[in-house]
Amino acid sequence: MIPTRRFGRTGLPMPVLTCGGMRFQHRWDEEPFQAIPPENQNNLKATIHRALELGIRHIETARGYGTSEAQLGPVLQKIPRDGFILQTKVAPQADPQEFEKVFQTSLSRLGLPWVDLLSLHGINNREILDWSLRPGGCLDLARKWQKQGLCRWVGFSTHGIPELVEEIVSGGRFDYVNLHWYYIFQEHTPSLAAAQKNDMGIFIISPNDKGGMLYQPPTALKALTQPLSPMSFNALFCLRDPRIHTLSIGAARPSDFDEHIQSVSQLARAENLLPPVEKKLQEQWEKALPERWRKTWDQGLPSWEKAPKGANFREILRLHNLAIAYDLIDYAKMRYNLLGQGGHWFAGQPLGNLTREEILPSLSLCPDPETTLKQLFSARDLLAGAKVERLSKTT
Repeated sequence: MIPTRRFGRTGLPMPVLTCGGMRFQHRWDEEPFQAIPPENQNNLKATIHRALELGIRHIETARGYGTSEAQLGPVLQKIPRDGFILQTKVAPQADPQEFEKVFQTSLSRLGLPWVDLLSLHGINNREILDWSLRPGGCLDLARKWQKQGLCRWVGFSTHGIPELVEEIVSGGRFDYVNLHWYYIFQEHTPSLAAAQKNDMGIFIISPNDKGGMLYQPPTALKALTQPLSPMSFNALFCLRDPRIHTLSIGAARPSDFDEHIQSVSQLARAENLLPPVEKKLQEQWEKALPERWRKTWDQGLPSWEKAPKGANFREILRLHNLAIAYDLIDYAKMRYNLLGQGGHWFAGQPLGNLTREEILPSLSLCPDPETTLKQLFSARDLLAGAKVERLSKTT
């Protein structure tokens, strides 16, 4: 059985791995209703039961995950209610009554009287934060449901910028947070500290996919993380930090847990296993990227709101650095071509057809504007391709 960690103020014994429900459902759209193929439902059922056998008692889904809730319902209804911890996520709305309708739909699809954890899904910008926190807003409504026994604890999930996330976590109004944090993206480290200070549970979103598409890692990265696989290294890297309570494993089939279980079995040895790998990764980072660029690449960049045509310079350069240093080209291409398609979930635009004359004035605060411009064009040449759609249809 895998170990558990106290999930902040909730007191829940949270397994260090979570069964995430974004990859095993049949469809991303629920309407119009279509029958679920038996083979898909049987696979989902087998995945849930395999998770529970392994001690992965936390199951996570969302209203925006298509048929996930509706397919989970018949499976979970046959399991003793104290045998699992269930989280669902509902996107805040400007109209709290609409938010309530969506939450009631979640309970109806699940066919359960209550959920353990309810997340306000996607507090990614200040407008959605206002919908959530203003008097009579979505958080007040969720707290009412908590008193009514419809949910036990209330948290939030976010793809927001580090400054916004830290501000929300520091406010202490939520019981837990779902955020991105892993080896190639550690920008929410201040939020980990703030969450710990406020005794909040910390749930890591998508460490395998957003953490570098680690289900299919490049050969160069596999060599760097030896004797661990990239996925095992990333899991141990995250769980070495006691502030982190669980990692979401978006399992599409029962066997998707196997490598993670093996990783967790080595957790007691993390302090010996990780430093040699971290040393190799750092050496490769320094070898691939010139020193001045490594130390200054993100300095003076305008936010995407102030950049020409909304280009997200910072994310474009971050992805390019990872592609060059660790051969994470497929990952970087996927993320680059999602720019402009993800709304507030992945803000900003790709470089598009921006010219030197359009870009250079906006780089005036960078230490070396010409180098930054050159890197932006290099990123476009390497990464631009077919547009990518977000999987989740949550708005």
